[in-house]
Amino acid sequence: MIRNEKQYRITKAEARKFKEALESFDERPEAHPGVMPRVIRAMKESLASELAVLQSQLKEYERLRRRGQIKLKLEELNALPTELIRARIAAGLTQTELARRLGLKPQQIQKYEQHNFAMTSFSRLLEIAQVIDQAARENQ
Repeated sequence: MIRNEKQYRITKAEARKFKEALESFDERPEAHPGVMPRVIRAMKESLASELAVLQSQLKEYERLRRRGQIKLKLEELNALPTELIRARIAAGLTQTELARRLGLKPQQIQKYEQHNFAMTSFSRLLEIAQVIDQAARENQ
């Protein structure tokens, strides 16, 4: 999952590289001496698969940024970290802005999200959810 603009830019660049590699991939056996044809096909399929994953992540992040508001969909409690991140992005909050509103350093929010809020107290999770909700209402 893409969590911030830096990761978005990196993912976009990587997707571009995979696309170029896929477009220039030479499937001819003579281009890969000593490699079995089915391995060559698997190599190409692997490139295509990774490109699809990256493109899917890019589309989700772009959709969240455009949306402006998102309702949390918690079918399981372990989905809470991902849904909080999705809601933050949809509310138009960067990690830095969320940190500022909480009176924290941006690195703390990055750390929370990087570790899926594993060591975050319940009261802090509630604060984060309230700030995200407030930001989403401001952007309506």
